[in-house]
Amino acid sequence: MRTLGNVIWIVFGGIFIAIEYVIASIGLMITIIGIPFGLQSLKLAEMALLPFDKKAVSNQTTSGCLALIMNIIWFFIGGLPIALTHLFFGVLFYITIIGIPFGNQHFKLMKLAFVPFGKVIVSR
Repeated sequence: MRTLGNVIWIVFGGIFIAIEYVIASIGLMITIIGIPFGLQSLKLAEMALLPFDKKAVSNQTTSGCLALIMNIIWFFIGGLPIALTHLFFGVLFYITIIGIPFGNQHFKLMKLAFVPFGKVIVSR
């Protein structure tokens, strides 16, 4: 079922979301100060490409206070618009019964978009 969900996700827009995250990551990594944020954008791209096989979990070896500061900066730089976009598409998919699994994936991506620092992507 996960494979079928991922194929449908990719065909109906998941590939475009992942490409947008990669382009944003490249743009962020051009500047030296944006490299940590570009890496988080790549994390979002990985999750956006095949969301049915992956989930985000807290990293046990996180850098604590630094991750909190970076998440606050991330929230104001790009996290809020990304999360609101995923919220919009999640609600849009929830309107239809057949789109509920895809809405769930957008809500999962929305949570990761709020606080990507201190999270790792794992396969189920």
